Amino acid sequence: MASLIIPSKLNPSSSYSFLDHYESSMFISRRSRKLIKKTQSPVARLFGPSIFEAPKLQVVFMGVDEMMHPGNLPRTYTLTHSDVTSKLTLAISQKINNSQLQGWYNKFYRDEVVAEWRKVKNEMSLHVHCHISGGHFLLDLFARLRFFIFTKELPLVLKAFEHGDGSLLSNFPELEEALVWVYFHSNIPEFNKVECWGPFKEAGERSAKHTPIMSIDEMPNVCGNKCSCCFPSTTIQWSKDLANVIGR
Repeated sequence: MASLIIPSKLNPSSSYSFLDHYESSMFISRRSRKLIKKTQSPVARLFGPSIFEAPKLQVVFMGVDEMMHPGNLPRTYTLTHSDVTSKLTLAISQKINNSQLQGWYNKFYRDEVVAEWRKVKNEMSLHVHCHISGGHFLLDLFARLRFFIFTKELPLVLKAFEHGDGSLLSNFPELEEALVWVYFHSNIPEFNKVECWGPFKEAGERSAKHTPIMSIDEMPNVCGNKCSCCFPSTTIQWSKDLANVIGR
C-alpha cells in the first residue's frame, strides 16, 4: 500500500532515499523555507500520525454480503494500493483475492495486507497477515523499516477494514469485541512473530509503540477433529518458520 504502508511510495527503497535526502539537507544552511518544508514533509508522513481517508478506499464485495456472519461463511479481506490512482482497494470475499496480488509490483514490493475472520472454539477473531521479508534481497535489506512501517500503519489498515465492512459490524456488533491477531511473516527471526492487538474496536487506536495485549501462548488452538465450534480452516498459508513459532 504505497501511501498506506510506506508513505510516498510503497516500497522500502524509496523510504530510505527520502530519509537520506532529509539527513543530507541538514548540512545545507539557510535554504529557503519552502525547500525545507518540502524536504521534511515525507519524513513527517513516515513518523507522524496516520490518517485514514475514506474517499481513497474502494471496496469490492465478492460472493459475500453484510448479512452473512463470518462464523458461518468464510470472510477475508485483501487490501492493496495503486500507485497510478493513489487509492486503496479492499476486496471482501470468501477467500483471499489472489488476482488482486498478481503483477510485478505486488510480487516485488509485497505491501499487501490480508486478513480472515475465524471462529475457534466458538470465539470469533480476526487474523491479519503482513509480509515483512523473504522472497528477494531488497525485502530482507529493509526488513526493519518495513516492520516499523507495517506496525505504524496497521491501525489505519484496521480502520479501512472497519469502514469497508461497516454494515457487517452494524449487523453483528459482537464482532467489535473479537480479538485481532497480527502475523508478521519474515525470514529474519526478530521480525517473524505473532501479536495480539486486543479487541477489534480498540486495535485501530493502537500505536507503533505498543506491547502485545496477550501472549502468543494464549492464542486458542483449533480442535484436532472435525467440529462445529471451529470454522473455517485457514485460507492463508503461513510461512513454515512462523508456523513453528506458534506451534501449529
